[in-house]
Amino acid sequence: MKKFFIGFAFVSLLIAGVLSYFASGDPDGLDRTVEDTGIAQHAREHPLAGSTFADYALGGDDKFTGLAGVLGVVVVLALSFGLFWMLRKKSDVR
Repeated sequence: MKKFFIGFAFVSLLIAGVLSYFASGDPDGLDRTVEDTGIAQHAREHPLAGSTFADYALGGDDKFTGLAGVLGVVVVLALSFGLFWMLRKKSDVR
């Protein structure tokens, strides 16, 4: 089971760090539809738009997309591990 989690973490980090550079910066279908229908003109800026991880990049710089992905995976894995550790069933093995 331990090998599975190590492999899962490795593959997650690999995908976040490497494959994220191949993601398209063009708007997806939903963004395009919102722009074409005029709904976008009524949109307001999100309160966290200027935050560190906004737009899937560090500080808004596309060169750091992979690093932002890796840091996001590390944060999610750490939070998940902490939550599972707190909720684990304590066995009474002696």
